[in-house]
Amino acid sequence: MTTMMRAYQLREAGHMPEVVEIPIPEPGPGQVRLRTAGAGLCHSDLLVFNANPSYYPLPMTIGHEATGWVDAVGSGVEGLTIGDAYGVYFAWGCGHCTPCAHGAENVCHNAYQVPGFATGRDGGMAEYILVDSPRHLVPLGDVDPITAAPLMCAGITTYHAVAQALDRLKPGTTATVIGVGGLGHIAIQILKALTPARIIAVDTQPEKLDQARRLGADLALLPDAGVADLIRAGTGGLGSNVVLDFVGNDATLALGARILAFAGLQEIVGVGGGTLPVNFLEFARDASVTLPYAGTISDLRGVVDLFASALIHPEVIQVGFDELDQTYDLMEAGKLAGRAVLVPSRA
Repeated sequence: MTTMMRAYQLREAGHMPEVVEIPIPEPGPGQVRLRTAGAGLCHSDLLVFNANPSYYPLPMTIGHEATGWVDAVGSGVEGLTIGDAYGVYFAWGCGHCTPCAHGAENVCHNAYQVPGFATGRDGGMAEYILVDSPRHLVPLGDVDPITAAPLMCAGITTYHAVAQALDRLKPGTTATVIGVGGLGHIAIQILKALTPARIIAVDTQPEKLDQARRLGADLALLPDAGVADLIRAGTGGLGSNVVLDFVGNDATLALGARILAFAGLQEIVGVGGGTLPVNFLEFARDASVTLPYAGTISDLRGVVDLFASALIHPEVIQVGFDELDQTYDLMEAGKLAGRAVLVPSRA
């Protein structure tokens, strides 16, 4: 067996990662090695590429959205079968604080001191993955692990955001999804599966609006100058009870605030770097703003269950190592309808 593998590594901050040959990692005590099935490309990867060099030790394999088959285990690991498929929960916490004890490692009290998956430790864009603990693995059963890869970030994040909004999404309410990309197209399906709400989708790309309609959106609109009025008119003047913003720039945040209903919830999920001014006289009464991050282990299991029950289906674009740079360019330009996934076995 070869001792080397391909990996997509960030070697210098401010530059694109490179495909390199590195040794296949050996699992130490308590660790698990997976043979990679798929690893999704995420907009937040671009933040990692350009992060302050002091944030992460380099070189570092990127990719926090990954699935694979158990290939080897370290000493002390029990209950895993070689060849079984698992997804990797990416929001690694300390495992000891109160949130971690409840499965909410996404809000670990010591998060900034814990090197995370692809944010301090090597991630999933390699032929093999080293996972720090079995507690960060979620069984996939018989589902396709390549198609399931986007659930590990895009899926868990959208599920977590929708779960936070369920109490506001009763019959007769409206949810607006801004940005029908890798996360937004899954969000539409989760809203359709879990809520009775009317769904409005907003995106700059007509083909993504077609996708949104096909996936269950009741109304799909371009973000032109009159879109806020159209959404207000389509909700009887009341506005949207929940706004899920998967872009997060100044324009989308402003749109979300303009269409938010009284007692509504504006959720900023996208990492577009925008700023949302909030003041008493201009923001919706009794409304709230949240910044959902990843989700809990329970959220990940929940979204995998929806996939296994055929209630959601990530639309995946498979790419190989030699297509990664080009695919990131397309993603940054907003030209991917779905989620791109690196498949190391792809020719």
